[in-house]
Amino acid sequence: MVRSIQPLVLGRVVGDILDPFIPMTELLVFHSGGRMVYNGGSLRPSHVVNQPRVEIGSGDGFRALYTLVMVDADAPTPTNPNLREYLHWMVTNIPGCTDAGFGQEVVCYENPQPSMGIHRIVFVLFRQMERQTIEAPGSRQNFNTRSFSDLYNLGLPVAAVYYNCQRENGTGGRRAY
Repeated sequence: MVRSIQPLVLGRVVGDILDPFIPMTELLVFHSGGRMVYNGGSLRPSHVVNQPRVEIGSGDGFRALYTLVMVDADAPTPTNPNLREYLHWMVTNIPGCTDAGFGQEVVCYENPQPSMGIHRIVFVLFRQMERQTIEAPGSRQNFNTRSFSDLYNLGLPVAAVYYNCQRENGTGGRRAY
């Protein structure tokens, strides 16, 4: 079942990070202990220390290839996201109907460690037109998913999911937009 983008719109992921798109494939993300990532769900830094398992569905089977990016939409803080987007992970050439472990890791996983506020951690999946070489950006800070997609002719995402993350002993809710 392909997810709706409505939660991404309500969480302002569509707008801040992504343009509106139509989900075309399934994207399942699991963190430590099998915790599945749900749009708008909450995970603490202790839950996301290790690289997640990311499963990708595809109607095109193994012939389809995908690129996955994971970014922090609120770095360094939600009230001053001047490092938006912070790139936490990038994997390319992932065959459909497999998981990210079958792709080429371009930027190694760095676990989110928000120091202040509630951060939106976003996984974005693009379908590639063909196997291609994608270079690591010069910096993790100020990564731009839209510009990245344009540079490599990836088009609109085919799936996305996000969770909220705050420091281990943080409390409170996300600021209303």
